Amino acid sequence: MDKSAARTAAFARRKTAHNPHIAAAGYLSEVLAGFRGVPLAGYMAMRTEIDPTPAMEEAAAHGPVGVPVIIGAGQPLQFRLWEPDCAMIEGAFGAMIPEAGDWMIPQILIVPLVAFDRRGGRLGYGGGFYDRTLEALRAAQPTMAIGFAYGAQEDEGLPLEPTDQPLDLIVTETGVITP
Repeated sequence: MDKSAARTAAFARRKTAHNPHIAAAGYLSEVLAGFRGVPLAGYMAMRTEIDPTPAMEEAAAHGPVGVPVIIGAGQPLQFRLWEPDCAMIEGAFGAMIPEAGDWMIPQILIVPLVAFDRRGGRLGYGGGFYDRTLEALRAAQPTMAIGFAYGAQEDEGLPLEPTDQPLDLIVTETGVITP
């Protein structure tokens, strides 16, 4: 299966699993509690993405939390400091980003995805932003990538490439998977 077909199937599974009325970030909060104060970056959920905001709000009480900002095509992501209730504006691809604030370098990334496998494989949206970003961050310092997804997004047949950066942990609404 090619990446395009894998994405189409994964989007359908995610849409079916998506429920904005359930508290899906409980296990993510538990994982992050073990890293209090470590600079981390989450993301602002779009469409049917699982929402990490409750865990990010808890983490922000203990240390710096950022969100990704797309600087340009082919560039790694940059991260702007985020706090609950900070002023947000629409960034590239419709993702909400802080209107102002300092830049930060995370040591933990909560990574959105389209599909994952239990070996730490991740299928993203196809722009390569997280792969480039993780490669650059990991070249400079140890950086943990936590994939956050619905369990229904698991796919053991992912079409992975050598440039795909692996996830260190996968957290779903039902538990934690260690590759």
